[in-house]
Amino acid sequence: MARTIAITGAGAGLGRALARKFSGDGETVIMLGRTLPKLTVLADALGETAMAVECNVASADSVRAAFAQIAEKHPKIDVLINNAAVYQPFMIAEASDDQILSPILTNLAGPILCARAAIPMMGRGGHIINVSSESVGIDHYPMLALYQSSKAGLERFSQSLARELAPDGIRVTTFRAGQMMDESSTPPFAPEVQMRFGKACQEVGIDLRARPITHFNSVTQIFRMLIDAPADLQLGTVIAEARKS
Repeated sequence: MARTIAITGAGAGLGRALARKFSGDGETVIMLGRTLPKLTVLADALGETAMAVECNVASADSVRAAFAQIAEKHPKIDVLINNAAVYQPFMIAEASDDQILSPILTNLAGPILCARAAIPMMGRGGHIINVSSESVGIDHYPMLALYQSSKAGLERFSQSLARELAPDGIRVTTFRAGQMMDESSTPPFAPEVQMRFGKACQEVGIDLRARPITHFNSVTQIFRMLIDAPADLQLGTVIAEARKS
């Protein structure tokens, strides 16, 4: 039986790859993102079972409006994948207000707001998957204090939410992902920031150029397995790291 799967941050990267994967598998896909035209193009390409919804997960009002729109067409959601995130290296002493607030609101508050909106639309067998980062498991990743903290907070939230929703038969999984990209990926920040970040990482023994990178399509296979896992399994935290093949 086909599922209805809502994916945040579906306009690019892993979110887009997941939308393509699940749509190709015959699932109904609801794609949420800040740039509606980009989502609409993807929805048109995927066909009638895909729905594009404008949503800024960092805004409670935007999330409420988005899920109200979804409920008009799809009253029941089987899976919510909280994938939307912002990632930018910076030093705290030099940070702007937006640099500090954006990862907290998008990476942590965003999944909480989306989960709150989706839970009433879920029943037994529902599944919330929160996408975290391998950086949480690294003792010191320079210039990523807010990114690491927001993702660590997301993992703690996932654990608590899993206990809260267990009596309702809704599973919550943290997916801690490693580096990934595809053929269309571009550097996520300005060259001067990339150079400074790379140098800071080298100084603490992290060689970014030597770290393996996996393809988004490979990672989508893990999500397929998570969603298809038997009902008597609780998959709390799943870690997938890139490796050199």
